[in-house]
Amino acid sequence: MANIVCKGLTKHYEGGPPVLHPLDLQIDDGEFVVLLGPSGCGKSTMLRMIAGLEGISGGDLSIGATVVNEVPARERNVAMVFQNYALYPHMNVYDNIAFGLRRLKTPKQEIDRRVREVASMLNLDTLLERKPRAMSGGQQQRAAIARAMIKTPDVFLFDEPLSNLDAKLRAQLRTDIKRLHQRLQTTTVYVTHDQLEAMTLADRVILMRGGRIEQAGTPSELYHYPRTLFAAGFIGTPAMNFLPGTIGRSSDAVSVRVLDETWILSGSRFASLSAGQDVKVAIRPNYVRVADGSGQADSLKMRGVVELVEILGADALVTVDCSGERVTALVPSDSLPSIGSRVTLEMNRRDLHVFDAQSEENLTLASGKEPRHAEGERPTSSVGMH
Repeated sequence: MANIVCKGLTKHYEGGPPVLHPLDLQIDDGEFVVLLGPSGCGKSTMLRMIAGLEGISGGDLSIGATVVNEVPARERNVAMVFQNYALYPHMNVYDNIAFGLRRLKTPKQEIDRRVREVASMLNLDTLLERKPRAMSGGQQQRAAIARAMIKTPDVFLFDEPLSNLDAKLRAQLRTDIKRLHQRLQTTTVYVTHDQLEAMTLADRVILMRGGRIEQAGTPSELYHYPRTLFAAGFIGTPAMNFLPGTIGRSSDAVSVRVLDETWILSGSRFASLSAGQDVKVAIRPNYVRVADGSGQADSLKMRGVVELVEILGADALVTVDCSGERVTALVPSDSLPSIGSRVTLEMNRRDLHVFDAQSEENLTLASGKEPRHAEGERPTSSVGMH
């Protein structure tokens, strides 16, 4: 196993703009890191540079204590699993898994031992004689992972390995990959555009945008402490609500004018806001309630008309038109307002984020990662997925 260190790593193609701007990153030995971001952000390019499949335009890339800028892919002791399964169709599962060891002239008995060991870890024991065409997509991808595992690499690289699978198989294989990492503790870099995969798999998420690192941290940190408007909008399902606002100040009181409402923003998190400042006020749907008369007296309120109700099982997503702005609330599905009815939405100021409309930076994290909840207030238990 090995750590990965990138110092000033860059990538550009001749005559074109940079694909990766100078980038510094350290991935610890045994860490599971997910490179997350939209298409074209540079995440797959970075993965291929680690693998040795793309040249490095500038900076240094180290695996372990060795700078590998000029080291060929076959000598880096990394194993890569691709989006397409890349299995040999004329070989059965056993031969596909064993292929790499046979090329290395590993003794036959050792090959057999290792093939059956990794097959057992990935529940492929009963499929070793099957050809790829007789297997499901999830089974084929597990076979591809087994083929990568058997070489006992220093680093595992995954390039969107679940993209071709249906939702049920994706969930199952996510669990398999997570358990595999917990057992092997091999340094792993995983690329995806799916934030659900990132949040459920990663020890640490590297959110990328336009060839740069937008924010890095644990899944919980990115969810609870988004540093930019982009990070807040990209992480979390359902998506965060964003409302335009203007800051007001009166002596020591800070307020924000949002649509037809003026909200007092008490607490140290809002102390740095300036009068007249244009902002985006953000709150996640699971922190928005449809008022039933039992809310706290000092709750922030917003009124509107129910436009849409989407039942998701135990919860439902209610979309409310508030003076032309759509606000969503994730609420229990056993008691729902009817479409067209007028409702009052309630929320707590502790759950608000305020972003500068120009710089798009989170103004409630002025001194780095501060508690999302004000002193003495009860924290909510939601994490990551809602």
